[in-house]
Amino acid sequence: MSTVSPDKRRKMESALNQLKKHTVVVADTGDFNAIDEYKPQDATTNPSLILAAAKMPAYQHLLDQAIKYGIAKGGTEDDQVANTMDKLFVSFGLEILKKVPGRVSTEVDARLSFDKEEMVAKALKLIALYEEAGISKERVLIKLSSTWEGIQAGKELEEKHGVHCNMTLLFSFAQAVACAEAKVTLISPFVGRIFDWYKENTDRKSFEPHEDPGVISVTKIYNYYKKFGYSTVVMGASFRNTGEVKALAGCDLLTISPGLLAELSQDHSTVTEMLSVEKAKACDLEKVHLDEKTYRWEHNEDRMAVEKLSDGIRKFAADAIKLETMIKEKMLNVKNGQ
Repeated sequence: MSTVSPDKRRKMESALNQLKKHTVVVADTGDFNAIDEYKPQDATTNPSLILAAAKMPAYQHLLDQAIKYGIAKGGTEDDQVANTMDKLFVSFGLEILKKVPGRVSTEVDARLSFDKEEMVAKALKLIALYEEAGISKERVLIKLSSTWEGIQAGKELEEKHGVHCNMTLLFSFAQAVACAEAKVTLISPFVGRIFDWYKENTDRKSFEPHEDPGVISVTKIYNYYKKFGYSTVVMGASFRNTGEVKALAGCDLLTISPGLLAELSQDHSTVTEMLSVEKAKACDLEKVHLDEKTYRWEHNEDRMAVEKLSDGIRKFAADAIKLETMIKEKMLNVKNGQ
């Protein structure tokens, strides 16, 4: 029989393993070789992460295969590049699904963020590519920007097509309320990017985890969802340090970069549950309803959220363009027999 006391055992246990008792841990990376050791449940990708991974020698075969697929599909150069991009995103997703038991999040091109119909069409195309590869749509979350149009695309995908959506680039309470009312599967509020904005735009340059504006934002959203019984779940994202992660222990899911997963696996401090349904039920938030006009006004009142949403869309779009440029160069080489 073990003589190790429960307190001592907890001290021996990593913060990562303790966190997993309260929260579903997700790996935020396109570098699927980096996630094995942390045993996450799910994984998330985005255009910037796929671009970073596509530059690594270890993943050139996926890029080469996607380009062959794009060329074989024919059409204009733009058609071929678009088909290559879709195939590449899904190829990374398929490899990730070999490593995680749960779901992968694959993102719709940020340049479609204000076009509901095009977002729906792109999402269905990505799902069709997964299904062609033998993966059920139950194992895929389609990531959409949390613009009004993106949220309505999510609503249509969930209601009409049974496609699960992950609403990303979420910074305001108004965005979170609109997502809940649209009954999307999951939202990804960005903790670290909120922290970045306050560091850049206020006199405060550092925050204790419980004072961190990103942590406060996600805590409020989580409490609101649980208090009023919404089905949408909350996955905190974009962390700058492990303090932010631990301050949100108890959140439904947290998606964490491999670097911070490594830190948490080496950290043996005690992790306590900070968020819970019981605490949420006791909080004094009031239920609100947002139509499009009210949503646009409320979101516009939050300067940080307006700036970070537009900045996030621009950055993801810029990385998609870089990836397209890379694909065009490689495609030319293939066509020229190099």
